[in-house]
Amino acid sequence: MKEITTRWMDNDVYGHVNNVTYYSYFDSIANNYLIEHAGFDIQTSPIIGYIVSSACNYYTSIAFPDKIFGAFRVNRIGNSSVEYGVAIFKQGQESACAYGTMTHVFIDRVTEKPAKIEGVLKAAFEQALISSNDPLK
Repeated sequence: MKEITTRWMDNDVYGHVNNVTYYSYFDSIANNYLIEHAGFDIQTSPIIGYIVSSACNYYTSIAFPDKIFGAFRVNRIGNSSVEYGVAIFKQGQESACAYGTMTHVFIDRVTEKPAKIEGVLKAAFEQALISSNDPLK
């Protein structure tokens, strides 16, 4: 679990965090995992990840100044792609407020051709691989 700070600007006119902001949270959670667990250097790595697919289901709203946490897992590892499962939890709650999926396709930074997931990156993904399809656990 990774703590996320909600900001005043995250709220929309309806008084809760706007749906597009969740994707920003998801992106930060996934990239933090890559940096912290795979030693991924986003600026200089010979491979880079492009998001090619994303989705989110919303269960309960959150609003500034809620304390929230993001959870990360890997749902599937392919040759050059990986699907993440990311959830947002309000402090003190066991059920997710939102659950999303994102698919990164890794490509060669120069050629922009698909790059095989291997080495430390693959090991980090395997460490976070969860076989359960339950998005709220």
